[in-house]
Amino acid sequence: MKALRAVARPMLASMFVVGGLDTLLHPERVAPVAEPITRPVSERVGLLPDRTEQLVQLNGAVQLGAGALLGVGVLPRLSALAIAATLVPTTLAGHRFWESEDEGQRMQQRIHFLKNVSMLGGLLNVVSG
Repeated sequence: MKALRAVARPMLASMFVVGGLDTLLHPERVAPVAEPITRPVSERVGLLPDRTEQLVQLNGAVQLGAGALLGVGVLPRLSALAIAATLVPTTLAGHRFWESEDEGQRMQQRIHFLKNVSMLGGLLNVVSG
């Protein structure tokens, strides 16, 4: 079982390391889509930055850092929990399939939404041990 975890954790972490780095370096790519989610959150939580670009960079940094830790097996439960916490707003902001009027776009976004839900399940599995 230990060998399986040694292979599975980096596989699960890879998406978050790559995606987190991209978001950290290029927040302008996701900021417009994230705005409807980030604005209400930043208004309610005073500790968070108020600029959407900064919030998505923070989200990307957490995914990158926690993904790297998960990938190498350092604090895997805490790392998976941190990633899971970032994945919820990422999914709600980025894959709002229910709002799409184009059927093809709706189907693509639903697939991405469900992919994220599946990854969330994998992360929660790591958290639970």
